[in-house]
Amino acid sequence: MPRNEGTLDRAVRILFGLVLIALSLTGQIGVWGWVGVVPLLTGALGWCPLYTALGFNTCTVKQG
Repeated sequence: MPRNEGTLDRAVRILFGLVLIALSLTGQIGVWGWVGVVPLLTGALGWCPLYTALGFNTCTVKQG
């Protein structure tokens, strides 16, 4: 899987995912906060299947 997420994109996804999960664990939001696992995983992997399907790429480093 070639990376299709840039550094800032990945950092925002990881932070957003962690915030959603933390809010869910503390009872601030409901169980739907566990959807934060998706941005957390895509940020950690550096690859987003939706970006691939849409042909979108925020990674500035060329993959060889």
